[in-house]
Amino acid sequence: MGNNKPKLVVLSGAGISAESGLGTFRDKGGLWDQYDINEVATPEAWEKNPALVLDFYNQRRKLVLEAVPNDAHFALVELEKSFDVHIVTQNIDDLHERAGSTNILHLHGEILKAQCSIDESEVVKLNGPDIKLGDVSKKGYQLRPHVVWFGEAVPKMFEAEKIVNDADIFIVIGTSLNVYPAANLIYACKKTCKKYLVDLNELSTVKFKNLIHLRGNASEKVPELAQKLIKESNITI
Repeated sequence: MGNNKPKLVVLSGAGISAESGLGTFRDKGGLWDQYDINEVATPEAWEKNPALVLDFYNQRRKLVLEAVPNDAHFALVELEKSFDVHIVTQNIDDLHERAGSTNILHLHGEILKAQCSIDESEVVKLNGPDIKLGDVSKKGYQLRPHVVWFGEAVPKMFEAEKIVNDADIFIVIGTSLNVYPAANLIYACKKTCKKYLVDLNELSTVKFKNLIHLRGNASEKVPELAQKLIKESNITI
């Protein structure tokens, strides 16, 4: 079937990783309740106390390395049999990759990589869990986490919009469409695109046309939705 497969785009957020044991940032009891954003996740924090910022992300990185993909991640891999699947993720972990998904765009960077603090185009894959003060890029500048901090631009948004533009099906998982600019992606869908939202939180979907809200855990609802879509695609083909 190759390129004749319907195009299915997924926007995933913290909710899908939460079920693998990775704490969400925004929910009650999440990381931003425990840490001051301004102290660990802004360019100003990096200038003020790079050691604290590195320690915060080193701790996050250790948790990512210990986590394992859940049923929602694996269900998205199954969808590749029937659809041309593209995943746009707000998450900085590598759980989609480890589950086996093949087309993944990380909007907010990847925690298992580092970047030059002066030249963001120089990105390296880390060999261990930590970035230390004194670890430098090829240009000789301190390495920093390869993540998009508050107050920084999201460089891959344009690429993400292009991916979404011609989607036949758009599935939002584990994000309440309140995280911008990523939430704007739903407006990039064509009119005929079928849209699904899988999220635990109650929210108004009135402003979104053609959006079906499946409220519940991603590890339960995503496999159910995947089986439904695969079955429907087999009937259509």
